[in-house]
Amino acid sequence: MVHPVIAEVTARIVERSHPRRDLYLQRVAAAASSKPKRQALGCANQAHGFAGCGVADKSMLREGQGASLGIVTAYNDMLSAHRPYETYPELIREAARAVGGVAMVAGGVPAMCDGVTQGEAGMDLSLFSRDVIALSTAVALSHNTFDAACFLGICDKIVPGLVTGALTFGHLPAVLIPAGPMPSGLPNSEKAKIRQLFAEGKVDRAALLKAEGEAYHAPGTCTFYGTANTNQMLVEIMGLHVPGSAFVNPGTPLRDALTRFAAQRAMALTALGDAYLPVGRMIDERSFVNAVVALHATGGSTNHTIHLLTMAAAGGITLTWEDLSDLAAVTPLLCRIYPNGLADVNHFHAAGGTGFLVRELLSAGLLHEDVSTVMGQGLRAYTREPYLQDGELAWRDAPEVSGDDKVLRSTANPFQSTGGLALLQGNLGQCVVKTSAVAPERHIIEAPARVFHNQEAVQAAFKAGELNKDVVVVVRFQGPKANGMPELHKLMPPLGVLQDKGFKVALVTDGRLSGASGKVLSAIHVTPEALAGGPLAKLKDGDIVRVDATKGTLAALVPEAEWAARPDAQVDLAPNHYGTGRELFAPFRHLAGRADAGATIFTFQDE
Repeated sequence: MVHPVIAEVTARIVERSHPRRDLYLQRVAAAASSKPKRQALGCANQAHGFAGCGVADKSMLREGQGASLGIVTAYNDMLSAHRPYETYPELIREAARAVGGVAMVAGGVPAMCDGVTQGEAGMDLSLFSRDVIALSTAVALSHNTFDAACFLGICDKIVPGLVTGALTFGHLPAVLIPAGPMPSGLPNSEKAKIRQLFAEGKVDRAALLKAEGEAYHAPGTCTFYGTANTNQMLVEIMGLHVPGSAFVNPGTPLRDALTRFAAQRAMALTALGDAYLPVGRMIDERSFVNAVVALHATGGSTNHTIHLLTMAAAGGITLTWEDLSDLAAVTPLLCRIYPNGLADVNHFHAAGGTGFLVRELLSAGLLHEDVSTVMGQGLRAYTREPYLQDGELAWRDAPEVSGDDKVLRSTANPFQSTGGLALLQGNLGQCVVKTSAVAPERHIIEAPARVFHNQEAVQAAFKAGELNKDVVVVVRFQGPKANGMPELHKLMPPLGVLQDKGFKVALVTDGRLSGASGKVLSAIHVTPEALAGGPLAKLKDGDIVRVDATKGTLAALVPEAEWAARPDAQVDLAPNHYGTGRELFAPFRHLAGRADAGATIFTFQDE
């Protein structure tokens, strides 16, 4: 039986979404076809569509009744996580031919690495790249010749963009195919220690680069539990992966077997057969509730407080921060993966992985079991793990007991009783805070504010010794309209140093932090943003600010009359709007919505 709060939140999402969801499903049904999509094209159109194919594939596309599978790929050499995708298209083509169909790369989407752009001008494009990826997915599938699609993508904005695009083509079956994490390298805790020592000036750049190179050392996803690995966790529990595939390492026979199987599952779900399951119908309100529960149970990336809202809207579903907060209150934290612990995702996978996690959450009534998935059955199929038996792909039940209860626990013995994500509100606006990695005694910080307009100024003040005190560091004019809402991850080492010196420290910003945010209490994604009339623009140095993650408040302790009369600060943002391609994104900054509505350029209007 589903937990009553899970049921109540789901019911209100269904009710709230009803008009838009109904219209969306009508459009999905209208776009479906029981004949191969390519046969609706004119002869010249169809000929263009298969002109580059080999003889056998061309024959099938011309005369056959098999399915055509479109591959949308985020492959590039720059991202370690996406490097393995270079060989996937041929594996997928072979798998499609084996079941009487054809697969071809429909298009590529951009894929930037936040790890490269952290603290650099390119980070101002990062969040908007999600919407570019959704647009690119639409272009890839716009030829309207495919009967199903599979999507190759892993990292931060890439999976949310691909899912948004996939749901826009909701009449097509869709499978996301992961590539898996790199093997474990330098422990993440050691990497963080070296970063902090560098911030203190105790080690040089060569030592820092050596540590970073040992942490990020091979093809595959980075092993900490940031947005990329949270993506993998959530889409698997949403049923968009085949079971147990998220965290199998690249370049292994099991990885290749899972890739071939995933392609064939997409082929099996087309309207040409008797098991038609379009992704727009497969992913529903329950699927998103399951994703939110998984986010909380694993202490996942706060970026998903933005991304999940955008993905849901693409499917006609309206999800809110209040929904996320209410689900967090009843979801226990079952995982300790860095930065919420010392382990990485390889350790999580070895301890029992997603199969163990799903079974535990189902047993506690915290997930909807009766959802559709790419396996064509409920979520119980995701309590199993894949393996090779005589070279053939098979599944077995996940372990009954966690292999390491410092990493993964049962619902009977959680790390904490709630999911570690809180919604804060007050006279500074509304925001989210991730508490799962923050010590309980630091869940309330009250201190004078020091106000900055960029993270470089914070770094300079830290180096000058100006922040050696109890302080709430405020970094404003970092929202989507101001400069694209960059992640401010480079603030963490210096703020961590201040906290380790014994000072009370918190961060308040209308910018972003991700699953890589750590031990400092951080009130993030503050909305309305400062540039759009948000009250952060009223703050002055020395104002007392209270960040209270226990009562859910974010407030400047300034007399009400003084606060109301205080003018907004003004700032010249022109330097943030040029260089590294940022001038091309002026329309995105203009159109961007609020963080609590997904910070997206899309409106998904019903008209």
